[in-house]
Amino acid sequence: FPVTIPGTMKKGHILLVEDNEGDILLTTEAFEHSTHVAQLRVVRNGKDAIDFLVKQGRFTHVTEPDFILLDINIPKKNGHEVLRFIKNSERLKHIPVVMFTTSSTPKDIHLAYENYVNCYITKPVDVKSFQKAVNQIESYWLSLVQLSPNHDA
Repeated sequence: FPVTIPGTMKKGHILLVEDNEGDILLTTEAFEHSTHVAQLRVVRNGKDAIDFLVKQGRFTHVTEPDFILLDINIPKKNGHEVLRFIKNSERLKHIPVVMFTTSSTPKDIHLAYENYVNCYITKPVDVKSFQKAVNQIESYWLSLVQLSPNHDA
């Protein structure tokens, strides 16, 4: 990860784990004009998310993400299973995970925090609010918070 000079914006690598094409498009558009995002990578199921994080299969040369936007309702392995995998891994547990999902059920929220999610955000339904939420997530995680140094650097 490049050295951050005081007064400059740091660039981040984000992994979006999402299978809904509309949400992928909205998230991508929200990050498109960002001064913070160096790279947004998208995987569409839980198995690919885990393969990406352990650099397996077609993901052998990817950069470790600085944070993860994770949906719950994804195929192959759901978001709770992916979160559990990340937070039980000594090599991965430092990566912040933002559960960004349509579910607002107390059961899903409780389970996410029980498995050490860094924050839980219910996706807004209208486009403008959705994009505002993505911009706020980006600003918080890439401007305000000090993230763990990238292990790929």
